[in-house]
Amino acid sequence: MLVAERQQKIVELVNKRKSLRVTELSQTFSVTEETIRRDLETLERQKKLSRSHGGAISVNNSEQLEVPYFEREITNVTEKKEIAIEAVKQVEEGDKLILDASTTAWYMAKSLPNISLTVLTNSIKVAMELSSKPQVTVISTGGTLLSKSLSFVGPLGETSLESYHVKKAFISCKGLHIDRGISESNEQQARIKKKMIESADTVYIMIDHSKFGIQTFSHINGLEMIDHIITDTKVDSKIIQQLEDKSLHLIKV
Repeated sequence: MLVAERQQKIVELVNKRKSLRVTELSQTFSVTEETIRRDLETLERQKKLSRSHGGAISVNNSEQLEVPYFEREITNVTEKKEIAIEAVKQVEEGDKLILDASTTAWYMAKSLPNISLTVLTNSIKVAMELSSKPQVTVISTGGTLLSKSLSFVGPLGETSLESYHVKKAFISCKGLHIDRGISESNEQQARIKKKMIESADTVYIMIDHSKFGIQTFSHINGLEMIDHIITDTKVDSKIIQQLEDKSLHLIKV
């Protein structure tokens, strides 16, 4: 098969499947992984696809991977607000916290009292909300701005998190799978959330019932890295039992 023909078929496959890993493409076309990586570099320069860590993403789908903030604000609002209020109950004066760029974290920031706290975040919305509470010290991760989610990601943000250690991290995600852990639809969000989890003594995952049993594109961590899950009462009883079997502490609101 000619190089141009292979590359065209790669684009077709990636568009059809939305995302593919280098190993899969290597097996499909019976060429080395290094050859596939060179193909992906070429195709990305031609704007025919977007490379990700270990694979490629369809450019026809990449815009949908990062859901706009205004859309997330109106999805499962009641559950998110209740989860956020419960999360605030886990906070004590003097705590050093991480809040991610989820809408649930924003609701949490709105509910936090004006007490002595330090909050590290990659969210513009969270930082702005806390700016009206003078006793709360806010530290931004910095990084590359994703306009759809109003959040900072990328190497600068990830590196800044390595400089800090906090007591508690409050993280949301797109999916929680019993066997495959937690995941995000956007790879850059997944990478920075992984760093957030690594920087905290105690990790709280804040998700509503719709996120359970879901595995999205980018893996964040296994369930062994989670200490508590704050969720609503609509979670299926079978999932609750499976999580309890893994010694995970569920806080239901």
